[in-house]
Amino acid sequence: MRLTMLLLLGTTVTGPAAAQTSPAGPIQEWPVPWDKSRPRDPAVAPDGRIWFVGQAGNYVARLDPGSGTFEQFSIDAGTHPHNVVVDAAGNGWYAGNMNGMIGKIDGRTGAISRYPMPDSTARDPHTLTFDGRGDLWFTVQNGNFVGKLVTSTGKITLVPMVTPRSRPYGIVIDRANRPWFVLFGTNKVGTIDPATMALREYPLPDPQTRPRRIALTSDGMIWYGDYTRGALGRLDPRTGATREWPLPSGRISLPYAMTTDDEDRIWTVETGIQPNRLVAFDPRTERFLAPQAIPSGGGTIRHMVFDPKSRMIWFGTDVGTIGRADAGKLGKPTA
Repeated sequence: MRLTMLLLLGTTVTGPAAAQTSPAGPIQEWPVPWDKSRPRDPAVAPDGRIWFVGQAGNYVARLDPGSGTFEQFSIDAGTHPHNVVVDAAGNGWYAGNMNGMIGKIDGRTGAISRYPMPDSTARDPHTLTFDGRGDLWFTVQNGNFVGKLVTSTGKITLVPMVTPRSRPYGIVIDRANRPWFVLFGTNKVGTIDPATMALREYPLPDPQTRPRRIALTSDGMIWYGDYTRGALGRLDPRTGATREWPLPSGRISLPYAMTTDDEDRIWTVETGIQPNRLVAFDPRTERFLAPQAIPSGGGTIRHMVFDPKSRMIWFGTDVGTIGRADAGKLGKPTA
């Protein structure tokens, strides 16, 4: 039997190989060797390894998809990381969702640098993303902030949301280095001017809309998934105009994870049905591609990223897998 090496807390351990689900198909999954740890929010490192966090298991880890090797990093007790991103040097930055800090793991040594929030009410850093200068922007869901961390100095600036309990959630950066984020507790999309740190909110037309994740296309349009109404929406930031398209599963779809590929197709996951389904929308034709079931079932897929080098979409599942979907092979237009 081929063995998969697990590097845990600096100690080398071996165990049964992590078998891939449907290795010849367009979607592959690797079972994570730590049970009930909620592996989520993968990020692709420059060396091709896939970083992710175990939110329930309180760890940061990475997978070598070529060998099946998993490596786990020891972090502070009580961190319960929500998200991880990887910088150009191969270091992992993670959101301490339960201890009010952002951590940086040296990709070579495993050493940790800690950046605590400057305001104790910003207790739950949520989702991180890099801008074009290599600095971090992040949401603080229940603390109701969006923040910026200058990676060269460690300085953190927090911008409070003007709408109470607006729950900043998914976040992306446009070509002008502006962060765009959805406010899951209300029917709004927000942005911050990086020069002045001024906040602007864009109300969405239906008061029942609850956008959870967000994506960008190359024309500057902002896309969101409406978690309560089962729709994919588009916001034009120049005019504030919106359009929406019902998802294939309609109001029960509960769209969650989102990303955009190099053809400007918007991908989301319908988590309201089992197995979860990966769905893509082509803005050029205004048509959905044929939904694809997640082989493991998915449970709930909360976040995913597109890797332009491999044309793969990476995701984590609540049933304990890290998966990838081949965007080049998946989907045909629906009838």
